[in-house]
Amino acid sequence: MTSADQYLAELGQQLRVDAVRATSKAGSGHPTSSMSAADLMAVLLARHLRYDFDWPDHPGNDRLILSKGHASPLLYAAYKAAGAITDEELGTYRTLGSRLEGHPTPRLPWVDVATGSLGQGLPIGAGVALAGQRLQEAESRVWVLTGDSELAEGSVWEAFEHAGYERLASLTAILDINRLGQRGPTRHEWDLDAYARRIAAFDWHTIEVDGHDLAAIDAAYREAASVTDRPTAILARTQKGRGVAAVADQEGKHGKPMPDEAEAVEELGGVRDLRVDVRRPEATTVPPRPGGGRVELPRYEVGEKVATRNAFGEALAALGAARPEVVALDGEVGDSTRAEFFAKRHPDRYFECYIAEQELVATAVGMAVRGWLPFAATFAAFLTRAHDFLRMATVSRVGLCVSGSHAGVAIGEDGPSQMGLEDLAMFRALHESTVLYPCDANQAAQLVAEMAEESGVRYLRTSRGADPVIYGEDERFPVGGSKLLRSSAEDRLTVVAAGVTVHEALRAADELAEEGVPVRVVDLYSVKPVDAAALREAAELTGCLLTVEDHRHAGGLGDAVLDAFSDGRPVPRLLRLAVDTMPGSATPDEQLRAAGIDAGAIATAARRYLAGYG
Repeated sequence: MTSADQYLAELGQQLRVDAVRATSKAGSGHPTSSMSAADLMAVLLARHLRYDFDWPDHPGNDRLILSKGHASPLLYAAYKAAGAITDEELGTYRTLGSRLEGHPTPRLPWVDVATGSLGQGLPIGAGVALAGQRLQEAESRVWVLTGDSELAEGSVWEAFEHAGYERLASLTAILDINRLGQRGPTRHEWDLDAYARRIAAFDWHTIEVDGHDLAAIDAAYREAASVTDRPTAILARTQKGRGVAAVADQEGKHGKPMPDEAEAVEELGGVRDLRVDVRRPEATTVPPRPGGGRVELPRYEVGEKVATRNAFGEALAALGAARPEVVALDGEVGDSTRAEFFAKRHPDRYFECYIAEQELVATAVGMAVRGWLPFAATFAAFLTRAHDFLRMATVSRVGLCVSGSHAGVAIGEDGPSQMGLEDLAMFRALHESTVLYPCDANQAAQLVAEMAEESGVRYLRTSRGADPVIYGEDERFPVGGSKLLRSSAEDRLTVVAAGVTVHEALRAADELAEEGVPVRVVDLYSVKPVDAAALREAAELTGCLLTVEDHRHAGGLGDAVLDAFSDGRPVPRLLRLAVDTMPGSATPDEQLRAAGIDAGAIATAARRYLAGYG
């Protein structure tokens, strides 16, 4: 063995030792999953990764995504070897306030995305690689280290197909095939050929290696870098718990510290303090993007009938003209969501992800990692498939905008499989999310521009049908606001609506006014954050709030209104109309009537309340 090979062998053992030490001190963690991939990480770190740890935002940096996030001790041990963290900080693993969390997050500047929810690293890596190749012509590589258990996740196979179809040659997946999952053997155990056949079918170059043969690993990485027409998957046969006889390839040892730390460290050759001079990327610059200008949003005349989905598409195209960092992603429904309007004006920044909603959101996250502002669009109902990716996007602290069209029963004859009836709840539950629901075209267009200025995950709910424009072209709709559409000093109650139910509420208010019953109408277009001040004022003046929403009761508009009274002040009388039924096929008007959220239902609910309390 040459001195260089001996160094790599020692480095691999150091990574194992440090994983053992960190998890033993913490009393929890995954040393065995870290030990299987230690040699793969050692060769990558010492010979192939190009990264400036002093400049994490260097445009030439490679991207390293640890998809098997539970193996975080390995990643942190690598950071220590690179001189990015100290041994003292390594000892804070999994403790309160430490940057070294149980699964990696961007609290560390070298971590691009949070991982640990298995099956996400490769889909996001595909998005990072796609942005690098198609938008920036970057020469940097994207390395994704995955485990074999997560290869059972459907999202991984969405990524294999997406990356193969897009010929993402800068993407290398390193598959740590250690045979054992959490409760026993994985589906294919050490049958590398079973994995290779499947992955090659998606137009990937595959390489099978002994994951503890340092020369073979080195050759595989060099081969991956030489492939220029497709992504590469390196299938490495490894041993879980490698180097410690008490745990090596043993079931029941997953996610547990070593039985005897001192014995394990001694068996691995003792504590080391090797340092790796990670190769820095070549000096490079990112081509400047064309300067942006003032957003010339579409404008619609009052009384004109326009679907909010149309306004979304036209406003997004206008935003793209003024903001060169905006990209759009479609789930093969761009003609319905109207994202195709962006595609026609900016085809170089439009990405078709097909009907693979997990990859759609993952690609958006990957593009956000590269500094782009992604807008991902599909039917509201189908976004439920990607909820875990949205949840993890908030952990990753990335910014992305999402549009869900065809919301609620108001879509009509297509029936319940196509109706987004849980989406408001889903997005409201996300950490520091923004949830917007316009009722007309001018409002929708303005909110698209507002979304671009927010942070975190932002959601815009749009409607299929054309409704009358009720707001003027110059009206403004700040996030966190609302609009008072009907009011008088004699108002008997307040109807709170959003989206399609705003129009129903206005009709009900007009019907009640003819009966001499004035009611207030609030358009709560910002569902999160909610306009608490306006709601509290309405409750104080009218004594009762009646919420009406084209959504399920749980987690929607009604719950958003209740949030305004969660500070201990008295809660007003509250009536709630929402979709309790299981819809079938019917016209939009019939659907609203059957669900009990149309103008007639609103007026009836108001009369009943006033008869008892008014």
